[in-house]
Amino acid sequence: MEVCITSLLRDRGFKVTPQRLAIYNMLSSTKSHPNAEMIFNELQAMYPTMSLATVYKTMEILKEIGLVQVLNAGEDSFRYDAVMTNHPHVRCTECGQVEDVYDINIDAFVNEVSQGTKYQIMGQQFYFHGICPTCQRKNSN
Repeated sequence: MEVCITSLLRDRGFKVTPQRLAIYNMLSSTKSHPNAEMIFNELQAMYPTMSLATVYKTMEILKEIGLVQVLNAGEDSFRYDAVMTNHPHVRCTECGQVEDVYDINIDAFVNEVSQGTKYQIMGQQFYFHGICPTCQRKNSN
């Protein structure tokens, strides 16, 4: 994937830097949907000169070239997801964990919205909020 991101960055006129590659590699190898601060904290030891502003700028670039989606899951900061296929997310209101939801057919719902409103739907994001199994167990003790 590094060759692909390198080409995409160069083709769009962006510099290829070790920090940008590390940020994308970290994001594409996790399912935790981190925010910019989490990414920064994860990579700071390996890239001590990297700033939080670098992470934010890189996330904007990766969004622009279509490699990440920005999630607004009801928190004070955005989360990021390198899985670009259309899928909902569920967020724990206790611990803040965000997970992908697969195996749910949302196409019929999107088609129904399109037909009912006569809009040509260009995109959508679904967020579910609840309490994850781990927090449910903690709360029951």
